[in-house]
Amino acid sequence: MIKKVVIAAAGQGTRMLHLTKNKPKHLINVKNKPFLYHLLSNLVLAGYKEFFVVVGFKAELFEKFFEKIKKEKKFKNIKFNLVNQYQILGPKEKIYGTACPIMCVKDLIKNEDFVALYGDNLYSPKDLKKIGSIDEYNFISGVYKDKPEKYGVLKIDNGFLLEIIEKPKEYVGNLINCGLYKFTPEIFDKIFKIKKSPRGEYELTDAINLLAKERKVKVIQIQDYWLDFGNPGDIIKVSKFLEKNK
Repeated sequence: MIKKVVIAAAGQGTRMLHLTKNKPKHLINVKNKPFLYHLLSNLVLAGYKEFFVVVGFKAELFEKFFEKIKKEKKFKNIKFNLVNQYQILGPKEKIYGTACPIMCVKDLIKNEDFVALYGDNLYSPKDLKKIGSIDEYNFISGVYKDKPEKYGVLKIDNGFLLEIIEKPKEYVGNLINCGLYKFTPEIFDKIFKIKKSPRGEYELTDAINLLAKERKVKVIQIQDYWLDFGNPGDIIKVSKFLEKNK
């Protein structure tokens, strides 16, 4: 099984409004623990041993967070690597987007397979373990949604990804990208070939589409759950979920 995980946590999380004025959304408390704590706990339960947490906004707060949790028994034999995106690539005004965390870890991951996800999403240990223990292809995870037009929709053929279509105007399917990936080192070749998207950002999905054209990306379906932690209302939603699913 893969042991390394890249967690994207450089952004501020402006949809959280005033709550992220002085701290990143990943460190907002849910049930008396930062949201990131719950994600890391599930990743450790799934069997992962080394984390590359790509930070940017208020990076010093992540340093304090990791110093604190390293003392806990469950994280005792876990290796945490803080990677500062702004130091490596420059400020977000210069370069920004979902591709940036992958750009930042190229020299750290080197020739190993790894799992990648966003630090504001929560998945079950079961789904996290499954994506890290499958075959030699790249993988993207999906979940079925009633209103797929708000997401990146996965077009598939016989288990392989054909293309990710962002917020399609017309119906192309209802299996959407939920931001949990398994990559081979092939992603590093593609990530530096993409151009800025129409919204002025470097998109990870553009690099995945390049791999998909070569039939190198398979699709795996989320079996348990996927929770997005994006706006203030999600604090109560995630709290209730964690209370119910202890």
